[in-house]
Amino acid sequence: MRIFRLIVVLCATLVVASCGSSKFKRYNGPEVTSVQIHKTDRKMYLLHDGKVLKQYDVALGFAPAGHKQVEGDGKTPEGTYTISHKNPNSEFHLSLRINYPNDQDRAYAKSIGKPPGGDIFIHGGPRNKVYQRDWTAGCIAVSDKQIEVIYSMIKPGTPIHILP
Repeated sequence: MRIFRLIVVLCATLVVASCGSSKFKRYNGPEVTSVQIHKTDRKMYLLHDGKVLKQYDVALGFAPAGHKQVEGDGKTPEGTYTISHKNPNSEFHLSLRINYPNDQDRAYAKSIGKPPGGDIFIHGGPRNKVYQRDWTAGCIAVSDKQIEVIYSMIKPGTPIHILP
């Protein structure tokens, strides 16, 4: 009887241990049909047909005012883009790539002889760094716990409107 109890306790312990918190959440609610970023207010809204499903405070590029024009300017783009893909192995926990630069962004940068930059993502917080208001190179950042939920809700192809 003691061995049976020991086996039950060990099995229960293994089950509990294997149920550890995964960064990959499941979402079964309404589809996110668009994302809005309001840069001045530092807010992100996940919407379904115009209705806000979730909202988050965000951090932006280290020089957030204005539209991103060239690599290294520290600005977060403005305009309408799409989420091109999910990155489960992000340096910043999880991330969703925004398809910046578009043709207009590339053409403008070319006209002034500079690269437009790229690799713009919605991602989690910095690892082993103190969080500050606007710290990214042009991305949109939330906490790791928040990106887990956002990542579960947004599908590639979702439009994202980044407003001043």
